[in-house]
Amino acid sequence: MKRREFSLAASAAAAGALTLGASSSWAQGAAPKEGKDYIKLGKPASVSAPAGKVEVVEFFWYSCPHCNAFEPQFEAWAKSQPADVVVRRVPVAFNASFVPQQKLYYALEGMNLLPQLHAKVFRTIHVDRNLLKTDDAIFDWVGKQGVDLAKFKEVYNSFTVANQARKAAQLQNEYDVEGVPAMGVAGRYYTDGTKAGNMDNVLRVVNALVASSRKA
Repeated sequence: MKRREFSLAASAAAAGALTLGASSSWAQGAAPKEGKDYIKLGKPASVSAPAGKVEVVEFFWYSCPHCNAFEPQFEAWAKSQPADVVVRRVPVAFNASFVPQQKLYYALEGMNLLPQLHAKVFRTIHVDRNLLKTDDAIFDWVGKQGVDLAKFKEVYNSFTVANQARKAAQLQNEYDVEGVPAMGVAGRYYTDGTKAGNMDNVLRVVNALVASSRKA
């Protein structure tokens, strides 16, 4: 979903997941092309992975139907990565209305609840049509998941989570994220479904960029 399309997210989500790319921009097995399938950042973005590791970032938005459709594929890919690849999810905020869902993600992460509830957030929004757009809607939903709501509110409203959301927005800007889902590699490369042609190709591009980053 491109930045200019985000205002249509609610109606798009209600209509179901959209396609993630119409055609392949490069043949499977071919090398991805800089400037077409991915871009190399003019100024490196921040990385948090330790030396010797390759950081891969997935930029997403819970309300994005493309992200919802991509999530199972991305989860399987992330779990298959070797020990030298550090995979991070980063929730975007194209404007202030996105911030509650950013805080939801980081609060769940801080309480070690992402394994149980991350996919369920997507399902709640895109299947159950509970859009989780406000603090109150999020609190109401979380309270029904068997979570200590008082503790969740404490974490959700904490300086730590606010700082994580701020850093997420900063990283989004450093990568110049044009839409979601999108992926960044090693603080140097950016790709998305528009550039690579579809999300299958995005992962192939990322695999190639990870391999080249190891050699750098």
